[in-house]
Amino acid sequence: MKKIIITSLAAMAALSCLSKSEALFNGTDVQGWHVDVPKMDKDPNLKSPFVVRDGLLISLGNPRGHLISDAVYQNYRLVVEYRFSAKPGNCGVLVHASTPRALYGMFPQSIEVQMMHQNAGDLWCIEESISVTNMVVRRGPEEKWGVSKGTARRIKNLTENSEKPAGEWNTMVIECMDNSIMVWVNGDLVNHGFDCTAAKGQIALQAEGSEVEFKTLKLTPITQFSGK
Repeated sequence: MKKIIITSLAAMAALSCLSKSEALFNGTDVQGWHVDVPKMDKDPNLKSPFVVRDGLLISLGNPRGHLISDAVYQNYRLVVEYRFSAKPGNCGVLVHASTPRALYGMFPQSIEVQMMHQNAGDLWCIEESISVTNMVVRRGPEEKWGVSKGTARRIKNLTENSEKPAGEWNTMVIECMDNSIMVWVNGDLVNHGFDCTAAKGQIALQAEGSEVEFKTLKLTPITQFSGK
């Protein structure tokens, strides 16, 4: 646990200043990332749920945890091409990640952009908060809102049927600009959050029970939303 915290703090101290697009996955290995899987602390024989196969980054789903970027990013456009190759399942991209294992002893402090089948583009508050329009409709009664265990942390997305069937590639675009986050799935604007309590952080991919293939993880610095 101590090693993980030190790694994260070192990343936070070295904010990445990109001037052009960068492929966060090189097609060969997970260079530039580190694995945080709590069960691996107790059992050194457990294998990482994040592997590279046939030029794709695979989240096997179990044991559960996260693949976290070493670098910290701010004001960027992240293009993620992914698919549930076998059957629909659950995963997510976490942005503005900071403190490791801040929730349930596993999830880093962050805002999750949901990839769960039929829910892609939902936002989940993980010890960070964000606002949207029609907040009560999309999050529930205000008195239940929160960022920790037992509170209403999910903010529903704006669309239906934006995702493709299992086996087909989806393109998710996440734009983080200052304290706002916009998300598109296959060209549909599915969420727009603002007044986020974080404006920079690491990026994390989940292992959350389902096998997911990632073909593209491309990050481009931005100075304004693209209006894609």
